[in-house]
Amino acid sequence: MSQAMPQAESDMEISNPPPQQPVDNLAWWKRFPADATAGLAADHILWSELMPGGNHWSWRIQRGRALRFVALDADVNLSMVLYAAHDKLERYNMPDSLKAQHTAHYSTGHVLMSDMGRAMASITHDTLGWHDPLGLLLDNTRMAARYGEHRYQAHRNAMFRSGKDGLLTEIGKHGLTARDLTIGVNWFSKVSVNEEGGFVFHPGHSQPGHWFELRCDMDLVVAVSSAPHPLDPRPDYRPGRIGVLARRVGAAPPDDVCRHFRPENARALHNTDMFHA
Repeated sequence: MSQAMPQAESDMEISNPPPQQPVDNLAWWKRFPADATAGLAADHILWSELMPGGNHWSWRIQRGRALRFVALDADVNLSMVLYAAHDKLERYNMPDSLKAQHTAHYSTGHVLMSDMGRAMASITHDTLGWHDPLGLLLDNTRMAARYGEHRYQAHRNAMFRSGKDGLLTEIGKHGLTARDLTIGVNWFSKVSVNEEGGFVFHPGHSQPGHWFELRCDMDLVVAVSSAPHPLDPRPDYRPGRIGVLARRVGAAPPDDVCRHFRPENARALHNTDMFHA
């Protein structure tokens, strides 16, 4: 895995294009580290984005599409929540997903299950080996206590954004409110449990070029924030950039790595297949 950026940092900056030259959202992925895009077919790429640190995004993604997320800086964090597009009362369920798969972290083969026992999304590729499903979100109180305050009125795009505020903003675009903000996943971050039962954050876990791919097993509303992990011990607010591309992959095939990872995963994917039959 390459540890260096493929282009100069200035080449990864987002600037306003002239009116006669719209933004080309099919081109960003070509600037990502080569190891994260090797073998991809250009005609299967639907779009790509560059997420600055501390920002937030959301998409409505169809079944059979995949989102590939690439770390472009060290120690990035990507907080994510998932909702079924057909009925947003069906959403990612952390306790059921972890219990069914006998795990306290996510990597290749794991499935993110809904509270109705269906597979919402599956991790088909991962170069990192550990993503945190337990660490919750950075909120405004913790952010201000650790980093101080950078408000929009004074600092504009340099303001400090919390993961909680970012996700609330994004799910609000899809008709959801604070009561709908569920426990999500902190991708690219590692949190383990020590002998006393406390959470331990592992600095330096992710490096530029690490990536994972999440296949959407049903039509989804996906909301993300690139704000820091709430347990990140760094004293400065320095969230990193993350690249994302969407591509066509199709529904989970019979020999899918996630179907064969655990019997519970096969059952969850079967339930989703039956729903879409």
